[in-house]
Amino acid sequence: MQKVRIDKWLWSVRIFKSRTLASDTCRKGKVKVDDLKIKPSYLLTVGNKVHVHKNGFNLIFEVVQLLEKRVSAPLAQAAYINQTSEEEMRKFEDWFVGKASPERRERGEGRPTKRERRELDEFKGEFFGDS
Repeated sequence: MQKVRIDKWLWSVRIFKSRTLASDTCRKGKVKVDDLKIKPSYLLTVGNKVHVHKNGFNLIFEVVQLLEKRVSAPLAQAAYINQTSEEEMRKFEDWFVGKASPERRERGEGRPTKRERRELDEFKGEFFGDS
């Protein structure tokens, strides 16, 4: 039976932008396979249910195909069945889309400094409840 590391699979099917992000999320306990918290080295098999807590969303995927290398988006979507509830999928639209205008800076102020950027990110994290 073929198996692949969970961090590699999450990266290859484009759930995370990098394998490092996938590994870190596993280490933090935000990824579960069949309701068990797992390490990045967990060997995934076809038929497993993967629960991912990412950016405040609880995503659920059923593994259909095991991939070790990153593939294009259409091929990646064929590797899993998205079993995330409709309510969870609408959460993004309900809370974020069209609710607020983007940040604006006064003309002539230039780009935010690194310190200002950190303060903005910290504020947005507290406001939107990111962890």
